[in-house]
Order: sequence, then structure tokens, then C-alpha cells
Amino acid sequence: MNVFHCPLPGSGALASSPLRGNIFRSLGCALAALCLVLCMDGQNPAHGAKAADTAMLREQIRQVLRENPELVLDILKENSEFVLEVAQQGNILRKRKAMLAQWEYDAKNPKDPNIEGRAVRGNPAAPVTIVSYSDFTCPYCLAAEKTISQLMQKYQGNVRLVFKPLPKDDPFSQSLAKYSLAAFNLDPEKGWEFFDVLFFEQERFEREGENFLRETATRLGYDFKKLKSEAGSQRVQDQLNEDRKEADGFGISGTPYFLVNDLMVRGAVSKDLFEDAIEKALELKAR
Repeated sequence: MNVFHCPLPGSGALASSPLRGNIFRSLGCALAALCLVLCMDGQNPAHGAKAADTAMLREQIRQVLRENPELVLDILKENSEFVLEVAQQGNILRKRKAMLAQWEYDAKNPKDPNIEGRAVRGNPAAPVTIVSYSDFTCPYCLAAEKTISQLMQKYQGNVRLVFKPLPKDDPFSQSLAKYSLAAFNLDPEKGWEFFDVLFFEQERFEREGENFLRETATRLGYDFKKLKSEAGSQRVQDQLNEDRKEADGFGISGTPYFLVNDLMVRGAVSKDLFEDAIEKALELKAR
């Protein structure tokens, strides 16, 4: 088997840039040769020779890095974007592994969120229910809602959504949560339109206050006086209290959190991870 061979320098510090350049070139040649050997795995019958060549190249690379450890930092600096991409991918893989383990536990310990009388987006008979514990003023919740909107389209007919607000203690967050529940209570279908406006146009509410709510409610066909009265009702306050108690019981300590049937999804995860949860829920439902 033909193997690229590049002589590597012996011990010694990197005293000059020509020497540094020679070491980089030698290291690059060794890495290229190692990659070629690994890629040819299974294509050459002389497996013993291949293994010996691979071991020799690995040892040569180790020797260079052991004698010149600063090379590692140099390489990382010169390939920072690639290193960041690898780190992010590794983080996603770790999160996915942790979630898969959590879902195995969740599947054996079903939860029972109370969704009776709550507005449902999507097919009422869908096999997968996503219960969203969220806050209108949380930027991660906004990102997650965008992901859910895409998934509702992809899994149309198989997924339905129920929203349970977990507002912060500040008046702005509390007001948005109460008006969203009031809108759902008075008209579930229009309530989802109101929900979208509150999430995606809340900057206008911050600027315009009640005038924005009045304009939006009127445009959607609500009687604003009735909507405002419902937002301040004991019924809405009871719903908020119930949702908070339920979230505490499930160990939910922040926003956003989601239940995909019985599977817990924490945070604004990637679309791929959310799809994994939906696929797992569909698989469990079919058993």
C-alpha cells in the first residue's frame, strides 16, 4: 500500500518562523496521510500493513504535538470558525443524548396536564399534543414559538397545541398573559390570532399600551370592553394560578418548557430536536 511519508523534525522549540512553517507543513502532511489511510479502510487486503502505517502516523503526529504543544493553540486560532461549529454540533449532540434519556423516563412516568376547556390549535383529535408553558416577554419563548409554527405545518393533522402562560411578576408580562387567556376564553379561534399578535408584535404594546390592545381586539372582532373585563376576571386569575401550580408540579422552573404528550422539552431547542420529540411521541402512541 502506498502511504505518503513526510519526515517530521525531532525535538526542539519553535525558535523561528521558517521552522514553525516547516512543522506546520510536516504536521499537515502527516494528517493528510492519516486521513487517506483511514478513508481507504477496507479497500486493501493488507490490513496488517494498513494498521501499522496508521499507528506510525498517529505516533508521529503525537510526537510533534507533544514537543510543540503551542501548535494546538495556533491551529485552533487559525480555524476558530470551524472549531466553534464543531463545539456547537457537540453541544447539540450532548443535548439530544440527554433528552433521549429523559424521554425514556418520561414515557414510563406519564404526566397529566389539565387541558380541559383550553383552546386548541390544530386538529382537536391529533395524536400528539404540545402543551407550551411560555411567557410572551421571553425572547427564547418567541424563538420556540417560531419553531412550533413550522412544525405545526409539517405535522399538520398529527399535532395540536395548547398554550399555558407562565408570566413573570412584572405588570407587562402579567397583562399579556391575562389578555391572551381572556381572548381564548371569549373566542378560541380568534384567540390564536390574538396570541400571534401578542407574541410577534409586542413591541407595539410596549410603545402604545392599551391603545394597541384596543385596536387589535377591534380588528379581530372582539368587544374590547368585554375582553378587558375578562382579562381582569377571577376566572383568568384562577387559570394562571392553576397553570403555575401544574408547572411547579412538573418541575418546570423557567420558560419555555413543552410537553410533547408525556415527553418534556426544555428551552428553545433546535427544530431537529423538537422533531425528534414529535417522532418519539408518535412512535409511543402507535404502540
